[in-house]
Amino acid sequence: MMHSLRREIRLFFTAVMFFTRIPCPAWVDHSEEYLHHSSRYFPLMGWIVGGAGASVLLVSAFVVPKIIAILLSVIATVLLTGAFHEDGFADACDGFGGGWTKERILAIMQDSRLGTFGTIGLVGILALKVACLLVIAESYSTLSACFLMVAAHAASRFTAVSFLMTHEYARSEGESKAKPLATRMTTGEFTTALLTGLLPFLLLFSTFGGALILFIFPLLLVKWYLARFFTRWIQGYTGDCLGATQQVAEVACYLMFLVMKSENVQELFWRAMEMMGK
Repeated sequence: MMHSLRREIRLFFTAVMFFTRIPCPAWVDHSEEYLHHSSRYFPLMGWIVGGAGASVLLVSAFVVPKIIAILLSVIATVLLTGAFHEDGFADACDGFGGGWTKERILAIMQDSRLGTFGTIGLVGILALKVACLLVIAESYSTLSACFLMVAAHAASRFTAVSFLMTHEYARSEGESKAKPLATRMTTGEFTTALLTGLLPFLLLFSTFGGALILFIFPLLLVKWYLARFFTRWIQGYTGDCLGATQQVAEVACYLMFLVMKSENVQELFWRAMEMMGK
């Protein structure tokens, strides 16, 4: 029992060491074995990163305008991860934007230089995050934006890590920049990721109303489309693809919230319900 607990604690800190810039205890060294199984705690890192961003937003909103507070919160999440996922998103934009064969796409994604497609994509998705969170904070409440930030960070990471259960890695082991992301998850590891990834939405479900269960649909749509796209071009996924998936899924959560709160959408929904009841 104690051995299993120590192992899980070490796996957790290994995930913290790999996915964030948070200092870890000295006894958490680099181990291939633990690194391979740390992805089960990938969504839990979303709790930490999203919670840090939400804390910055909540505190700074008291002393500076909301737009500044939101910019600070997004910057905090980027700094906490070392732009881990943003870098993957930019590399994926460069690779799929500039490459026409599997070999060329993978070669571009391995290049550390930022290209035109990556720059445009990164600026665009960061601007979209800030815009969505600003509208949510101003139209509803800062607390709503904080809750949603934690939930979106956790759920988007589960959407990304689910590739480890459902798809094959596109690079050979020798080419892999992120070996733990090339290791297929077990059913138990996937279940752990699922529970920690979706639990924040269950909390939102009880806080803001049952309609928030609809967040599952945009996440499924993002996973389905990107999986199909990646498989078509490179016959699998890479670590950069997972970073891109996390970024797109996070923004999809913010957009879904705004769509669900739209008066026009709500009116169409109730009209549809009335027609079905007749």
